[in-house]
Amino acid sequence: MQQFDAASLARIIEMAWEDRTPFEAIEQLYGLNEGALITLMRQQLKASSFRLWRTRVHGRKTKHLKLRHPDISRAYCPSQYKTR
Repeated sequence: MQQFDAASLARIIEMAWEDRTPFEAIEQLYGLNEGALITLMRQQLKASSFRLWRTRVHGRKTKHLKLRHPDISRAYCPSQYKTR
């Protein structure tokens, strides 16, 4: 498995937790397919956190581009990163 620096690892984990960031985006940016991402998450998270994450993403249509509704073309809400 690839080695990532702390900042990249943190970003991968953050993207994996985000509901609207598809596995394909993580694969394109970091070269981790869904299986490799699951392995990485299993290694990096506590067992209970890993189980929560798997329950959250298992079957979630927004985590797979092919299952998404065609109207969804972005990975995050436009106002998600705006501050007042």
